[in-house]
Amino acid sequence: MDGWTFEGQPGALGDTTTTLVEGGSFCVCEQNGDILPGGAQGVYYADTRLVSRWELRVDDAPLESLKVVPGEPYHAAFLARIPPRPGRADSTMLVIRDRYVGGGLREDVTLRNLADEAAGCVVTLLVASDVADLFEVKAHRIQHVADIETFVDRTGMKFVSASRSRGARVIAEAGESEAVVVAGLMTFTTVVPARGEWRVTFQVNPILDGTEAPAWFSATHPLEHAPPAMRLADWVRSSPTISTTNTALAQALRRSRSDLGSLRLFERDRPEDLPSIAAGAPWFMTLFGRDSLLTSWMALPIDQTLALGTLRRLAELQGTKVNLLTEEEPGKILHELRYGVDPGAPICDGGRPYYGSVDSTPLFVMLLGELRRWGLHGDDVGRLLPHADAALGWIEDHGMRDGFLWYRRKTDRGLVNQGWKDSFDGVNHADGSLARAPIALAEAQGYVYAAYEARASLAHEAGDAATEERCLERAADLRDAFNERFWMPERGYYAMGLDGEGRLIDSLASNMGHCLWTGIVDEDKAPSVAAHLISPEMFSGYGVRTLATTMGAYNPMSYHNGSVWPHDNAIVVAGLMRYGFVEEAQRIAEGLLDAAHACAGRLPELFCGFPRDEFPTPIPYPTSCAPQAWAAAAPIHLVRSLLRFDPCLQYGKVWVAPALPKGFGLLQVSNLPLGASRLTLKVQEGDDRATVTGLPPEVRLIEGPCPPTAPAAS
Repeated sequence: MDGWTFEGQPGALGDTTTTLVEGGSFCVCEQNGDILPGGAQGVYYADTRLVSRWELRVDDAPLESLKVVPGEPYHAAFLARIPPRPGRADSTMLVIRDRYVGGGLREDVTLRNLADEAAGCVVTLLVASDVADLFEVKAHRIQHVADIETFVDRTGMKFVSASRSRGARVIAEAGESEAVVVAGLMTFTTVVPARGEWRVTFQVNPILDGTEAPAWFSATHPLEHAPPAMRLADWVRSSPTISTTNTALAQALRRSRSDLGSLRLFERDRPEDLPSIAAGAPWFMTLFGRDSLLTSWMALPIDQTLALGTLRRLAELQGTKVNLLTEEEPGKILHELRYGVDPGAPICDGGRPYYGSVDSTPLFVMLLGELRRWGLHGDDVGRLLPHADAALGWIEDHGMRDGFLWYRRKTDRGLVNQGWKDSFDGVNHADGSLARAPIALAEAQGYVYAAYEARASLAHEAGDAATEERCLERAADLRDAFNERFWMPERGYYAMGLDGEGRLIDSLASNMGHCLWTGIVDEDKAPSVAAHLISPEMFSGYGVRTLATTMGAYNPMSYHNGSVWPHDNAIVVAGLMRYGFVEEAQRIAEGLLDAAHACAGRLPELFCGFPRDEFPTPIPYPTSCAPQAWAAAAPIHLVRSLLRFDPCLQYGKVWVAPALPKGFGLLQVSNLPLGASRLTLKVQEGDDRATVTGLPPEVRLIEGPCPPTAPAAS
């Protein structure tokens, strides 16, 4: 769309680019490290493109790429060579570009002469900044900023837009070699000794709101002392360690931990606060409601502070008034937060929020309840409880109609669809026709049901009988109404939703898997739901499709109408396990982990829904984001589901009932955080019991699955 939110599908970057990420920063470049002008490549921070061109030349020749050596998510080494010189059969000059992204950029360039004689070289860097807003780039509508001024001195250059109060400063340090600097060009003339090296370090500092700040990887400090490096090291040290004989699982979990660590968001003016998490690279390096809440939920087994930081940040930005342009309403949880300079986006303290999401608000309450089950301190619950009650107030006062939660956009600048399938064609009938707003999505009703259950549990613990009774009654009423209105007995599955005319949106879709996860599904209907989810029409062999092959809108190469989304599947697996469909859950989990293995351990945002028996490897979706937060968290949630690990610390219980598929071998999780404790859990494939050590004495281990419709105080 033309505003500050997107109609689902990210813009294309091509499959020859490399992406580095750190918090709200990212870089997209060519395989040789160059950033080419005219497209979406660049160095971005705070939703602003700091660098739109960054091309390194040696003797006026572009570099020939040899290999990209990945390091941490924020770092890569680009190995290249200069073309062979006249009279030589091969190149003798290796170029190493060590790049570090974070709040800007640092690049250490090394020229290594492999010849027996010294080499004279002219090294040039072509650099530009268009100070473009991220949304301008993504929508291919970059506005020429007429007032960008370029200032040069002997150390580098500075690009500044007075109207946008943003820009970038580029600094070079090359020892005794001095640069000749003109606007957009730095030139070094040097001699690289025989079998020797020459080095130069470039640094890009962001200028935001008229103030220059150093890039997080400063050229004046050791790399290991940079804040991103220290934070990632702390993250790895504090995270659980998982030992398994299943190499695909081990690879996926290592990648998950690394990617989630890089996607954490720390507030610029309050770095000591607990982090929240960005939705993913490259276009969604910011706080989201739905994405950040679901990601931090799925990441609970490795870090509960991520969920608490996300809840706190969303609570700060919770709606307080009615604003049709941003779709803000009292108690509503935002959809996304932006920091760019797009003139079409309204601004508030701390960024530009947009609230067009129907499910962020109930998910907020759900996560608070789940986090309490994992041991969140009562004082933290108390501080967040008014925000949870305000969220339920929004559901009841603004979202509910005829007993269900509905959505429709408030202006033509908002998202047409406001569930997780938020592309314009993501909600459709079985014949392929688009559903017309207002729309009541099946999974959104499940989230509301679970939110009421969570609030009832918190009220029970606090001795608030009136609130507990009210929430349980509303949950029960919603469950009854949902199972009566959304169930299609002649088809044996739940409708995707209701449209503006009250008609059933009768497509067979993955949404009902979320309903299993929340517990809103009647137990007598669950077997048919499970059978449809695992049917050939829905299950590709690598995962459950978003839409069945028999539906009119089915397209395996679409964004939401037949593709496979890892986070969607992780939720489906959890729902199947909740209702006791172990074999079905195992089959989907195995398929998804096979897909992760085929993708070098990193699950993408989504991939195409072609059947596995037609193509033996998952087919990439062309513009899929990676790393994507909830895709990164999906393997962690799969492991939790396969272990059937369900804590409820406020009532002194932990359920564990392992159901590892064949081939998983031995699995041991050490240093698993649970409240103030750290657990070790060990289980062997085929064993339905786990060895658990480290539980507090007041917590009882229950060797069996948690009941699917456990009462709030279970």
